[in-house]
Amino acid sequence: MIYEERTYSLVPGKVGDYLERFERDGLAIQTRFLGDLKGYFTTESGALNQVVHIWRFESFEDRARRRAELWSDPEWIAYADGVLPLITSMENRFLQPTRFSPMT
Repeated sequence: MIYEERTYSLVPGKVGDYLERFERDGLAIQTRFLGDLKGYFTTESGALNQVVHIWRFESFEDRARRRAELWSDPEWIAYADGVLPLITSMENRFLQPTRFSPMT
């Protein structure tokens, strides 16, 4: 099992716009393909104008398959075309829970 932590840095002043669009249009599509959303956050200290989301996958192969299916969906592509201009950079990390982690 792996967790993917994705951080999007957004155009200053556009976090609210991004979150509104994601909740209205993107969340249902992404959940349909990616499945197990563990959390969606905004930053209040450190680097600002960021959203951070965490998804759980069974394996790297599971993630790759699910993301390929997501990016083959015309509805997702149309949504992404609308929000990508709000994102200035993207970063992701893969996290593996320890034996004693509550998120297993």
